[in-house]
Formats: sequence, C-alpha cells, structure tokens
Amino acid sequence: MITGELRSKIDRLWDAFWSGGISNPLEVIEQITYLMFIKRLDGIQTSKERKANLTGNPVESPVYAVDEEHLRWSVFTEKQPDQMYKTVAEGVFPWLRALGGEKSTYSHHMKDARFTIPTANLLTKAVDILEQLPLGQGDVKGDLYEYMLSKIATAGQNGQFRTPRHIIQLMVEMTNPSPGDEICDPACGTAGFLVAAAEYVQREHSEALLERHQQRHFHNSMFHGFDFDSTMLRIASMNMLLHEVEQPDIRYRDSLAQNVADETERYSLILANPPFAGSLDYEATAEDLLRVVKTKKTELLFLALFLRLLKPGGRAAVIVPDGVLFSSTKAHMGLRKMLVEDHKLDAIVKLPSGVFKPYAGVSTAIVFFTKTNAGGTNHVWFYDVTADGYSLDDKRTPLLPEEKQGPRPIVPLSEPDHEMNNLPDALARWSRRDGTERERPRTAQSFTVPKADIVAQNYDLSLNRYKEILREEVEHRPPLDVIADLESLESEIQSALSALKAWVN
Repeated sequence: MITGELRSKIDRLWDAFWSGGISNPLEVIEQITYLMFIKRLDGIQTSKERKANLTGNPVESPVYAVDEEHLRWSVFTEKQPDQMYKTVAEGVFPWLRALGGEKSTYSHHMKDARFTIPTANLLTKAVDILEQLPLGQGDVKGDLYEYMLSKIATAGQNGQFRTPRHIIQLMVEMTNPSPGDEICDPACGTAGFLVAAAEYVQREHSEALLERHQQRHFHNSMFHGFDFDSTMLRIASMNMLLHEVEQPDIRYRDSLAQNVADETERYSLILANPPFAGSLDYEATAEDLLRVVKTKKTELLFLALFLRLLKPGGRAAVIVPDGVLFSSTKAHMGLRKMLVEDHKLDAIVKLPSGVFKPYAGVSTAIVFFTKTNAGGTNHVWFYDVTADGYSLDDKRTPLLPEEKQGPRPIVPLSEPDHEMNNLPDALARWSRRDGTERERPRTAQSFTVPKADIVAQNYDLSLNRYKEILREEVEHRPPLDVIADLESLESEIQSALSALKAWVN
C-alpha cells in the first residue's frame, strides 16, 4: 500500500525531472524506470552474494562480472556528482544495453535504451530520492510504479490509455490464472495485466511455484506481451523484472497487421484492453483476421485475433467499447453470434462510463468467454457495475480508504460501502453464476439470461436490453429502447472522435 509520504517523494522526483528539462511523461517514467531497474539489479547481485557466503559456493549466475563492479548502484552512487554522471552515461548504459546476452528479452528491448538525464545535478537528485524509497519491501516497487504510470494523463495517438489497476485486478481474479497457464496480452502497453496475473499466481499458488519446472515456466514461458511501441516494450520488460519475472516474452508485434499463424491456438488465457482507434484499411489488416470477420473496426478485429490465439478451452477477459455489444452492422452481429453459437460466452460486466477518465469517457464492458469451437453457451451472466470505489469525474477521487478498495479489500465492506465499490460483490456473485445467480430477477444488479433470449434479440449483448426496471422506477427512467439508442449514439460519437484524433495525429 503506497502511503502519502511515498507519494510525495515520487511527486518530488517527478517535479525534479520536469524542472530539469524532461517534460514528456513517458520519457520521465522511462528514465526513472532505468534507475529503479539498475538499483534492483544491484539488489539481486547482493542477494546472490549473501547466498554464496552462506553456502560457501561461488556466486550463481552473477549479474556483474568482476570487472563490472564499478557499474553497480551501490558503487557509483558513492562518487562525486560529475564522476557519477560520467559512469552512468559512459559505463552503466552501454552495459545495460547488452544485459543478458544477445538473445535475452531485455537486451533485445534495451538496445535502444538512451540516458537522457541532462545534468549531473538532476541525476544526483533522482538518486537521492530513490535511495529513500523502500523498493525491496513487498509490493512497494510495484505500487510506486503503478503510481508513476497513473501520472500519464493523456491518451496515446492510437487510442491507448491506461487501464485502472483495480479493474485489471477484477479481471485477473475472475479468470483465476493457474501455474500451468500461458497468458497473453496482445496489446500489452506497460504490461499491467501480465504483472497483475504474475502477482496473483505468486500469491495463490506459492507452493506450486516451489517446483523447479513450474519456476522455469513462470519465469520463461508463462507471460507473453505484444506491442508496436518500442518505449512501451522497454517499460513492460523492466516492469516485469521489477515484479520478479525474469524472462517474459515481451516483443514487437503489430497485432492486427501481422498474420498470426505462428501464434494460433497457443495461449490458455488472454487478458486485454486493446487500443480501439476506430478503423483500419483492409490492406493494413492481417488476412487471417479478415477471414474470421470482414471488418475495418479494430474492436472486432481484436476479438477475432483473440479467438485465433486461444487454445480450445482457453478463456479471455477483454474490455470492449459498448458498441460491440449492440451495434447492428453485419460484422458486429456476426461476431456476437460466433461468440454465442461457436464458443461459450460466459459473462458481460458493464462498467460505468467514468472508469477511464481522464483519458476517455466512453462506455465500456468486460466480455468473458471460453474458446470451444463447439458452442457451449447456455446462460450468460450480466453484472452492472455502477461504482468502482472512485468518483466518476476527471479527478477520480477515492471514495473509500485504501483498505476498502479493489475486488478483494482488506476490510469487509458494509452496505453503504458497497454503494461506492461494487467490485467485491461482482467477484462474489461471479463464483455463484451457475448456482444461486440463476434465481435472481432481472431487476437485480446481476442476473443470468438464457441463450434462447439472446438469440431472440439478434444476439444483442447490452445489459439494458435484458434488465427489467421496478414499477416505481419506470416514471423516473427512459424506456430501454431509448437507453440503448443513446448508448449506441454515444459509442458512435466516441468512435468518430477517436478516428478524427488518429487522423489529425
């Protein structure tokens, strides 16, 4: 849990970079991450040395060779500012770019790593503040990293925006990753989903990870992330190492433009919030995706991609704009029909429209499905999240103390607390979706809908199509058709704005 004191130190560090001449938020994060990464490498080496001293054996797989000792954080930070700056610029970064050998994940992404801190004075300030941060304690480094990422308050050129950590955690908890899973995020950004999945497996399956083959799988073949932004790939790689995953498969791939024959049916779990930028030209889209669904809409192409990537029996939790659930184009209806008829559509969790502010106000939902190639949809579970623990305006102010936030709060929530944070309730009801949830009326916050009803509605998957309103509420609320039309209009406007923004950029 990040305290006010730690926040204030990160704020001071951030301000130092801005006043020192680095104003691009991604560049600030990248440079701070390099320093945290270098400090972490020194900590790993120290742990290896302690183990060697206890056992009397040589240091196993040392991070630093004997002639590289001067590149360690604990050594160069003791030097005078000008000398420290020269060591980092001329020694540490060239070494960092080659870290792990030619074939390692890190060396592949680090080959373009650049040290852009302009002065010895700024480097000294950054080192002094980082020395005060307890990066070795539990999840502190991960929490600090998430806090830094939260400072990116503008959407990317391709519609990218950061998924709130508590929403990621809800999706991970609901999909329940196991030690044997191969997990993929085909639009990984800073690897938030992969990090949360790793934390979940470490917490829930700690005993299984003691086995050597499970350890090897966890560190080398469990986590896969694609992106086409080299800065994001570097940050994602370092983020994974800071969260104790040694060799994740983080690599360059333009997921919608490249054919995925080499990746087909490889993964057992996909967690994603892809950048929905609007439309692509057919010529710029992978042919094997167009064979699944003939469309230029990125939101549909990504769903087609996920179906290609998943093994039979593999499952997915994916954030989509609301228009995917009810738009009446042939491509939209065809893809929804495919999910319902050819696979197993498990659930639709509607999110409030303010969840992604200040990045965007678009209405979204989480779609949960299992690839079967043989149908299996009997009932679809719906949950209407109306509160996620934060205000739904641009400020996103916490409505509850930190111990009552997220899908698994430290302190149990009271009924008034639930009104401000629905996530624990959503998780609890999800586990009962095949039992008592079937008995809930459609006036409830969650309910299930038989497949036959969905087919009768032309595979419309919007919650408001099936939700019933209590009689006393009718005069205060618009008809369901009006709500659906308004949501459709909102989605179309957001798509048009995204397309316009992408065209301008």
